[in-house]
Amino acid sequence: MSEPIALTLGQKFELERMTRVIDSTGDAQLLRGLAKQLLNAWQAQRAATDWMMRQQLGTPSSFGAGAQDSPTSFPFPADAGSAEPPFRSHDVL
Repeated sequence: MSEPIALTLGQKFELERMTRVIDSTGDAQLLRGLAKQLLNAWQAQRAATDWMMRQQLGTPSSFGAGAQDSPTSFPFPADAGSAEPPFRSHDVL
């Protein structure tokens, strides 16, 4: 059995930093913008995870069929089967 997924120390610090930014912000418009960025980051992470699973399993891009039609799914690039991930982590937020 593999070990459970856990945040690294750096991720814990980043989480705390962003939590403090959110807590200190009273501007509703700014909070809405931040929420949208976080939703985009979450969906990009889901897309990256799916891409990595397809690369590891060698399955076609229909992995998780139906999920791409969902309004919450993140669109995959046309070259999703390439050796490069669909985005770089610093492209988000």
